[in-house]
Amino acid sequence: MSHLKDKRILLGVTGSIAACKMADWVRALRREGCQVTVVMTRAACRFVTPLTMAALSGQRVHTEMFAEEEAEKIPHIRLAREADLNLVAPASAQTIAKLAHGLAEDLLSTVLLASTAPTLICPAMNSNMYQHPATQANLATLAAFGYHLLAPAHGTMACGEEGPGRLAEWAEARQALLKLCSPQDLGGERILITAGPTREALDPARFLSNRSTGKMGYALAAAAAQRGAQVTLVSGPTSLAAPPGVLLVAVSSAAEMAEAVLSRCQEATIVIKSAAVADYRPAETAPHKVKKGEGPLTLPLLANPDILRALGERKRAGNSFPLLVGFAAESRDHITEGERKLREKNLDLIVINDIGGSETGFAADTNRVTLLAADASREDLPLLSKEETAHRILDRVARLRLEKR
Repeated sequence: MSHLKDKRILLGVTGSIAACKMADWVRALRREGCQVTVVMTRAACRFVTPLTMAALSGQRVHTEMFAEEEAEKIPHIRLAREADLNLVAPASAQTIAKLAHGLAEDLLSTVLLASTAPTLICPAMNSNMYQHPATQANLATLAAFGYHLLAPAHGTMACGEEGPGRLAEWAEARQALLKLCSPQDLGGERILITAGPTREALDPARFLSNRSTGKMGYALAAAAAQRGAQVTLVSGPTSLAAPPGVLLVAVSSAAEMAEAVLSRCQEATIVIKSAAVADYRPAETAPHKVKKGEGPLTLPLLANPDILRALGERKRAGNSFPLLVGFAAESRDHITEGERKLREKNLDLIVINDIGGSETGFAADTNRVTLLAADASREDLPLLSKEETAHRILDRVARLRLEKR
């Protein structure tokens, strides 16, 4: 279940060519379980019709300040009161200027002036318009008023010019909306998270690896950023995009991951080791592709550094070491193995994951985990999406941080 579920979103659509993208955004919001009410400016109606937005939102679309229908309910006040969140996308230079100067000359600007709900502004316009001192001053004013701003992307405009001004992608807007809905209980924390597999090269064409996709680690990184943390994600090779607002450090081998983690751990307040690091690497890496039939059929292996153990030893040696969270991917004796790892590697918390199930193994979108803490407390989580699982893990992490202060 998304943190956006059952949220009442007021979507303000203004006069920009990017208004055509709002059809997809409305669909995405509905999939999250949101109730979407669309308010369109007259200029927006020139780019996409209210009929389209009504069909996709399942709600009446509001366009006129003085519409005769339900006039007795004072629409601009009712709409302002009903919304949990306001999303203005795309936000044109004209609408941004109105909001910055408190003008209330149409329905959307009046609703926003009357609203006390959090408001996310997503600018979209020509690069020169966006970079004009007046627009930049207006955006600074909105930020000072408490509006939340999502910077536009850099790219080619509909006019053919290139630069900043393209509407941000939905993934970025979703992350920003989720942050507005999430508790900011990790504000001020610096969290180092590892994710994905590692690859241990046999030759230029082949490697040893495992089935990890990185989904759990990336979900943790996204959830931590939503809750206000400064997040660094050290990731092995995956097909996933870095969550918005997260610093990605890409590595390949276990040795590279060890170097990236051990050189950064002292800067963190929390370390979460969710990566599936290869235990072994080939004793030698061939400089050229090994042809079929060449060489022996046995593969000598060397042990890789145990990153989590090394972190636990550092924690044992110093009082100021970050909160340390490990993962145990097990197919049998889950609790026994988790307890052993928790104890031997000197962890504050371990997340035990059953990799044998079809709904909880590698590449699945859901997970069922058990949380074991150093104080012997245990929490068995139900089957949840990896996003929900990430938030439940971070709930426990946040409580541990409070207990240690």
